[in-house]
Amino acid sequence: MSVVATHGTVATTLLSFVAPARQNGVVVTAPLTRTVDDAFVRVQQGDQAAFAVFYDLLSARVLGAISRVLRDPAMSEEVAQEVFVELWRTAARFDAQRGNVTAWAITIARRRAVDRVRREQSQRNRIDELGEQRVTPDDGPADEVVSSMEVTRVRAAVATLPDDQREVIELSFIDGIAHTDIADRLGLPLGTVKGRVRGGLRKLRGQLGSET
Repeated sequence: MSVVATHGTVATTLLSFVAPARQNGVVVTAPLTRTVDDAFVRVQQGDQAAFAVFYDLLSARVLGAISRVLRDPAMSEEVAQEVFVELWRTAARFDAQRGNVTAWAITIARRRAVDRVRREQSQRNRIDELGEQRVTPDDGPADEVVSSMEVTRVRAAVATLPDDQREVIELSFIDGIAHTDIADRLGLPLGTVKGRVRGGLRKLRGQLGSET
């Protein structure tokens, strides 16, 4: 059964990250296999069709390992997608003589899940801290917007932002990541990141003004 038919939107989005191998402009696909190890050999050669089989064979175990850590179905699916993107991008570096590909994938899945738990906890702690802060004369415009909110208003206001602005606002003000590091993480020009932060702050400032 097709990976796309089996897993729907998640798999379709995942496969959009995968560039098929090409030879003289023609997509090259290896004969599909029915074992994880055999499929992964083809994945290491850049075979997108084999990656779909690899995903079908291993996705349930990867998702299960993640779900046992996160216990949130939507978040678990999101992290599973990140895991398979990482598996595709690092496939060529995997050495089968040093370990089993399934165990390697599960290890990555658990690490990603634990990282997500830590990030979510960090965000909650940061939101609580921001809600307890008050504006001081030395605070800049960005600090004034965020620091003047109570905890519930922080969550509500940030949630209303467009996805691209919300992402950089959370990374900057909740995770405390510098703009240059956000640009590197998201693969965006620094000016784009700063523009999204400014746009998000303007929307937050406008919302705060309408609530007071």
